[in-house]
Amino acid sequence: MFNIGAKQMEKMMKQMGIKQEAVDADEVIIRSKDKEIVISSPNVTRIKMGGKDSFQIIGDVSERKKENFSDDDVKMIVGQTGASEEEAKKILKETNDIAETIMKLKK
Repeated sequence: MFNIGAKQMEKMMKQMGIKQEAVDADEVIIRSKDKEIVISSPNVTRIKMGGKDSFQIIGDVSERKKENFSDDDVKMIVGQTGASEEEAKKILKETNDIAETIMKLKK
């Protein structure tokens, strides 16, 4: 294994064109089509090498399902059905479909 100090490692990385810097972040969110990966209390390092940036993120990871509807969708459902916003959101989260939510709440 290598037996080098932090300063020597930094010097070698600089010679190879690699630059590291800490990024001050409160939270990191990675969004995909159907979910979000949330990293809270992150320790983020940005690594610049060869004209590209990469990030190393260490922290507390959780996932949450993305809601595919807006506040306007909820307001429309409330207007169509007379249900409360809480009730409309609850059913909309279950069905993930506006028309089906309206039908369920009109029964």
